[in-house]
Amino acid sequence: MSLSMYQASVPVYIQFLTGMSGVLQKAAEFATAKKIEPAVLLGSRIYPDMFPLSRQVREATNHSAGACARLAGVEVPKLPEADATFEDAQVRIAAALTFLKGLKAEQIDGTEDKTVTMQFGPNSREFKGQAYLLGFAMPNFFFHTTTAYAILRQYGVEVGKRDFMGPR
Repeated sequence: MSLSMYQASVPVYIQFLTGMSGVLQKAAEFATAKKIEPAVLLGSRIYPDMFPLSRQVREATNHSAGACARLAGVEVPKLPEADATFEDAQVRIAAALTFLKGLKAEQIDGTEDKTVTMQFGPNSREFKGQAYLLGFAMPNFFFHTTTAYAILRQYGVEVGKRDFMGPR
């Protein structure tokens, strides 16, 4: 049995965004318990030239919802812009999850050879659907989810691989 484009994308994104939501909930509880201003964690980064935690969440949701929208041939959802609080991050993740859960397999399956064009500033790049999903969207998604997790771990937020992986 082969793996479909839908199976390789939507359920995986849902699993890991749900995990990210749980990790952020634990981070909010950690901040309260340790009397750390939430903005400190949300503004934290591993290195000065990297995005802060709040932007890592934004990018993870952008890559997951955006990839599936492009493959499905529907408009990329406009996710909530606010990202100043843990609640804002949860609202953004919830919006991405709602969008993903609304997609049907038949919208994404069969898009392996679909042309997906991405705009990067003044430049554009064309991908075939499968190469886009597996070689661009998924690696970017996992980079940002992993980096968000790592930022929180460096502060001592008590999360582990099971939290990161989300429910399965």
